[in-house]
Amino acid sequence: MKLRFAFAVNKKTHFEKKHFGDADQFLIYEIDGDDINLINKLENKIKLQYDENAHGLPKKGKAIIAFLKDHDVNILVSKQFGKNITMVNEQFIPVIITKETPDEVIEVLRQHIKWLEDEMISHRENHRLFRIDKGILKLSIDDKRR
Repeated sequence: MKLRFAFAVNKKTHFEKKHFGDADQFLIYEIDGDDINLINKLENKIKLQYDENAHGLPKKGKAIIAFLKDHDVNILVSKQFGKNITMVNEQFIPVIITKETPDEVIEVLRQHIKWLEDEMISHRENHRLFRIDKGILKLSIDDKRR
């Protein structure tokens, strides 16, 4: 099973407390054995097409979903998700993290990769939201504790 991640980061490749779709770029990582390797950097040109203050626009969410599906992504990693998470979880596993850098996040993901693999097998759609820090918490998307 191929796991491919999109990390929502700023221009300095750090995670910020922004909704996934408002990231400056997406770093695409893929599992290769026990390693998680960077395979691509994609500028988020979609965010430039919408007003900076407009959050949760279904049109924007659909555009980002299509863009990342074209790159075979199946897991989204960010510090925060917006209203479009109800569309996102139909296609991707959403993961909220607390770390600042991709290297820190990779280390945490590596420790919990079996949970993500299990989610890919168990739920082909309507994935649960994962919160990963030192431990892991799985929530249904309709859960209001996002």
